[in-house]
Amino acid sequence: MYRLDRNRALVQTTDFFTPIVDNAFAYGQIAAANALSDVYAMGGRPLTALNIMGIPADLIPPRVVNAILRGGAAKIKEAKCVLIGGHTIRNPEPIYGLAVTGMVSPRKMLTNAQARAGDVLVLTKPLGTGIITTGIKRGLTSQSLERRVISLMSQLNVAGAEIAERGLAKAAVDVTGFGLLGHLDAICRASGVGATIHVTHVPAIGREVFDLIASGCVPGGSRDNLAYANPFTAWQGVSEAQKTLLTDAQTSGGLLLSVPRKKLSAVLRLLKRLDTPCAAVIGEIVRSSKSKISVSL
Repeated sequence: MYRLDRNRALVQTTDFFTPIVDNAFAYGQIAAANALSDVYAMGGRPLTALNIMGIPADLIPPRVVNAILRGGAAKIKEAKCVLIGGHTIRNPEPIYGLAVTGMVSPRKMLTNAQARAGDVLVLTKPLGTGIITTGIKRGLTSQSLERRVISLMSQLNVAGAEIAERGLAKAAVDVTGFGLLGHLDAICRASGVGATIHVTHVPAIGREVFDLIASGCVPGGSRDNLAYANPFTAWQGVSEAQKTLLTDAQTSGGLLLSVPRKKLSAVLRLLKRLDTPCAAVIGEIVRSSKSKISVSL
């Protein structure tokens, strides 16, 4: 965040990754939505975007490159953002994403350092994208689940800007590669608090997610996340499958909001109006001398 004056600050971010789905247009949409999410997670509005692309030109035909860029452009337009250029290089495998500039009010911005004891934790997208996309690569998922996860990953987290502008929350993160618990830990450490999670309140994308976990369809990043989370997490009656879900590495995941309890009803109404995939109340922020997270049924 770069402060311009009392009322305006720039939010600068970049993100890109290799394909996680076979459909080129969908890949472009997901990568763009993921990059734009960092601005929304701070309560900002995207202004401009630059394409970042690497392509193995001898393997990927121009029509596929075109489809990826069209997918990204569609999400940029949906975000009322302006695509102002970009850069493409030759690369051994495809990569695509965006560098994004947004605008936010310094007085209303969302950070990971403003959670307070008594706040309620609200999640805006269900979990399981890492597990499902690994299942897609292995040919283990149904077409309906594949369509569902592509739709979720392509959805913009515009709710972050709406909530910040209305002063309904002060702390938030978008849930991405470090999983739900990894990103919640970042909030706890920065804010000097602890948290409790009720695992039965945490939504999964579908029951098929647990079938995939049972079959060992868990990406390496998610396994690493669980190993990282164990030292700061107190598990109480939680199954191994539920632990895996809470630490699954997400792509273009939802927002995790720390909401003052008196503003919870207003936030839930707003999320419903914005048609977010979910508005799940999954836990609370608590006082703690250490950034400890308790997970129970």
